[in-house]
Amino acid sequence: MIIGMKDTAKLVGISVIAGCAVFVCTLFLNYNIDIAAIKGEITTEAGMAMYQAQVSTGKVTASVSGGCLVLTSVVMLLFYVKNYIDTHSKELGILKALGYSGLKIAKHFWVFGLSVFVGCIFGYVSAFFYLPSFYDLQNAEQLFPEIKAQLHPLLAFFLIGVPAIGFSILAVIYACLRLRHPVLDLLKEKRGYKIKVNRGVTKDRPFLKDLAGSTLRERKTLVFFVAFSAFCFSAMVQMSMSMEKLSSKTMAVMIIVIGLILAFMTLFLSLSSVVKGNTKTIAMMRVFGYKYSDCSRAVLGGYRPFSYVGFVIGTLYQYVLLKIMVGIVFADIDNMPEYSFDFKKCAVTFVLFILTYEIVMYSYAQRIKRLPLKSVMLE
Repeated sequence: MIIGMKDTAKLVGISVIAGCAVFVCTLFLNYNIDIAAIKGEITTEAGMAMYQAQVSTGKVTASVSGGCLVLTSVVMLLFYVKNYIDTHSKELGILKALGYSGLKIAKHFWVFGLSVFVGCIFGYVSAFFYLPSFYDLQNAEQLFPEIKAQLHPLLAFFLIGVPAIGFSILAVIYACLRLRHPVLDLLKEKRGYKIKVNRGVTKDRPFLKDLAGSTLRERKTLVFFVAFSAFCFSAMVQMSMSMEKLSSKTMAVMIIVIGLILAFMTLFLSLSSVVKGNTKTIAMMRVFGYKYSDCSRAVLGGYRPFSYVGFVIGTLYQYVLLKIMVGIVFADIDNMPEYSFDFKKCAVTFVLFILTYEIVMYSYAQRIKRLPLKSVMLE
């Protein structure tokens, strides 16, 4: 079995998400470790209150943001392993027919963990170079003695080595479970889709509605990616607008850059996979006279409601998180501005989201329009 560069290149999304997770966690956890070393030198009451607030902020940010990104990386990794097995089922079936066990084949899937390893290294190195500026930002009011960034090997191992090893093991275990299918099913490229029969329905559903429903049912993971991309856009853009007032412009820029990278990366991944997985269906529809607009609505239109759900969840997430930070964590800090839900910022973000999302959807609709029928039908 060969997992080539073309296959591993598709894992760039996992590398980006893992890199963002490690970048955020490195900043706050490294800072927490270094500031704990000078706790005894903090003599003022205001300094101790700020110390407690920043330590709590670091723990909350690392656990909430890092945990959310790790969960997304896990879902994305499992999606890629499943997609590789589905697209190479014949080759894998031949290997099983030749006597190779599922475990012996699955152990080669450890290479999928390399994408996490690369992303974690990039995120950690980037964060470490940014640490001096981040430390100055955290101590802008000069309430602490000067803190210099220190390298902590154990933290580096937990942020780079542990995720890489864990994701490699996860890929092997999941591949082993997926390869438990009979050899004939692999050779015949049976995907194992379940057909749900709706009892009590007297009339057949229109073809386009049925196609839209089946596209969503067969690719539930991509529904998560679309909703998550909207979640990232909503939460990070609105949070960055508030951060300029609550923290600094640097923090606002960092948040919005990470959020937009995650949003566009996951959205492009999901829509590209949807179009690629339905190329033959789209080709047949066009052969039978359906307009390309009908094809795009049937294949892509079903994801639109889930994007709105993701936007709403992202809005609630950023509001609750900032409310906790300002109202609880930083409650004892003097001159801390109050935070309340800003409907104007939410409305602006929603308009930007709709424009961005519809432009991306239009570009993929044009991609459907340009699909060459001859090359698709000859596959």
